[in-house]
Amino acid sequence: MKDIFKFSLGNYSDLPLHVRQIKYGIWAYLFMILMEGVLRKWFLPSLATPLLVVRDPIAIWVMVKAYQHHMFPSNKYLPWVFIISLISLLATMAVGHGNLGVALFGVRILIVHLPFMFVIGKVFDHDDVVNVGLWFLKLSIPMVILIGMQFYSPQTAWVNIGVGGEGGSGFSGSGEFMRPSGVFSFTIGNVQFFQVLTAYLFYFFLNNKSVNKFLLIGASIALVMAIPFSISRTLFFNLMVVGLFAVIASIKKRKYIMKLINLGGIGILVLIILSQTSVFKVSTSAFTDRFESANEQEGGAEGILVDRILGGLLGALEYAGQDKSILGKGLGMGTNVGAKLLTGNVSYLIAEGDWGRIVGEMGPILGLLIIFIRVHLGYKITIQSYSSLRNGDVLPFMLASFGVITIAQGLWAQPTCLGFSTLIGGLIIASFNTSDSSTNTIVE
Repeated sequence: MKDIFKFSLGNYSDLPLHVRQIKYGIWAYLFMILMEGVLRKWFLPSLATPLLVVRDPIAIWVMVKAYQHHMFPSNKYLPWVFIISLISLLATMAVGHGNLGVALFGVRILIVHLPFMFVIGKVFDHDDVVNVGLWFLKLSIPMVILIGMQFYSPQTAWVNIGVGGEGGSGFSGSGEFMRPSGVFSFTIGNVQFFQVLTAYLFYFFLNNKSVNKFLLIGASIALVMAIPFSISRTLFFNLMVVGLFAVIASIKKRKYIMKLINLGGIGILVLIILSQTSVFKVSTSAFTDRFESANEQEGGAEGILVDRILGGLLGALEYAGQDKSILGKGLGMGTNVGAKLLTGNVSYLIAEGDWGRIVGEMGPILGLLIIFIRVHLGYKITIQSYSSLRNGDVLPFMLASFGVITIAQGLWAQPTCLGFSTLIGGLIIASFNTSDSSTNTIVE
């Protein structure tokens, strides 16, 4: 039972000093994803703006350290990313918006965080990825308690304080209830935390040798409660997608079938018990109202999924066809930070979707090349994760269930989304690093 409350970064004592330092640096990046909102809202609100890039120095230090010790990944993606980024940076200053600060904020997405994803994938191994999952399980219980408090508290309460210590951090939800942000700056961080948790929960249920059963059940209850508390259809659909991947895994490996049936039974039992509580009834009612009203506006679940997956591509292609500037309007212009620096207001100067932003910032040629690189990376990860499943390892496949879309189409302009995308991409790639595996073709 005491193992539930024991947190460990892993046993690195036998590793060389520089390897330990790099691994600890990756853990620091993970912690700052979780702590950024805490600092910006509650502890250092006056530094809310510079804390947006608090993970960048960590990522840069780790990459420098990896390069010095010949541990920096070499693959076919990075040279193209660096060349395209350099051309786009020069074009931004020559014919784009010309603001160096905005340009640097935009280019860091590609030359800092994307390479850092591959560093995680090369330095971390399968055991590290499992250990990260245990952290998510243990943190899920206090996380759901916090978002429950935020759900039922007014926006003026301290738990709902906004970035910079001003206003409320909740986002439009259902009636009087707002979507909570948890420890993050915005509600999207809360949703992505529980998306990662969902993938790990299914993995641990299918392969539960390394996890305490009480912890597993507690985290499962936290996830079930988080869905209505979050008032997020994205989180609900994510649960469906990850569940579908678990079904596929059980079809390929029949030893998972009974475990999946047991998981379904536990889920039904948890729902029956929680449905008897007024706390769960109220949050479920708010979630249902939000679900129904949003579906009416957006054409139902099918319309939502098609729009979110294909709409970004179609929007980017449409933008590419309409854009008169072959080199785009300039890096960083499509981010909220860039809009604030350029106009004084937080807005979408280019497009809300990330693919439309990329094409708008970099132009149709360079922008579509970056989109192709992200999609191809997602494709390679999908193929290799399926291969791992056939070889008896379900971890990469479960993480890829939602991670591939995050890598290919995630909102990298938003710092929290960028952090989670970098982390989950790195973890999926690192999960291929087992003691009996061949060379990891994605990082080499």
